[in-house]
Amino acid sequence: MLYLCYNGKSGKDDTMYTAQQLFEHLQDMNIDPKGTLLVHSSMKAIGEVEGGAETVLDVLMEYMKDGLLVLPTHTWRQMNEQYTVFDSRTEPSCVGLLTNLFLKRDGVVRSLHPTHSVAAVGRDAACYVSGEEHTLSPCPRDGCWGKLYDRKATILFLGCSLKSNTYLHGVEEWIDTPNRLNPVAQAFTVVDRDGRSHTVWQHRHHTWDPVVDPSEHYDKMEPLFQREGAVRYGRFGNARCIVGDAVKMAELTIPCLQDDPHLFDDDKPLKLS
Repeated sequence: MLYLCYNGKSGKDDTMYTAQQLFEHLQDMNIDPKGTLLVHSSMKAIGEVEGGAETVLDVLMEYMKDGLLVLPTHTWRQMNEQYTVFDSRTEPSCVGLLTNLFLKRDGVVRSLHPTHSVAAVGRDAACYVSGEEHTLSPCPRDGCWGKLYDRKATILFLGCSLKSNTYLHGVEEWIDTPNRLNPVAQAFTVVDRDGRSHTVWQHRHHTWDPVVDPSEHYDKMEPLFQREGAVRYGRFGNARCIVGDAVKMAELTIPCLQDDPHLFDDDKPLKLS
């Protein structure tokens, strides 16, 4: 099994990781167990684990038992003009195995966002996910993604690159970056955990001139983030990890976007002063 080690070297590793080893990897990354941790994940990148994906979730939940653990449970891929009912109790996530298993865990609560929901467990979880049925865009400043800034959260990219950084979609929204949201709102029906239906209007992510996928270029921020201490690196099993500081990432990205609103329209490297 080929993988990219956290030290940047390619290699072959058939290690079967235990829960204790994975727990120690989180400790080695110096993640605050009493803080707020959002995890973007690739189970495949982790490698072989005793007990599989359920053990990975056990480790994350145990490590963060005194804090707040959040995983994205997005549904943007399947939601469209024909498929407009988001049942928060049953709609699968489109962002990976761990997120779908997490939804089934006792104590986990899911936000009521039709395309960019998150699920959370731990301290203030219900408060954290509340109110998403009143949002008008995927990642508004007063929604779950903006709350990461307020809570000085850590964002862990577990086997993922910064192209998975949904948080930067939020940063773009918060400062009204042009060509990011559809000016025409779409109606969705959201079904909450008690079976009640809510009508939700969303200005979805949309670009038209030029047509781009800005997330494909979010990783151009990595050299600046690294230089300024907004990210650091570690490992979890075989997975290379990027540990991001939500406040620093936003505060470094905002002036870059204000300088160049088209920053994420292409893959030209960011010019570092």
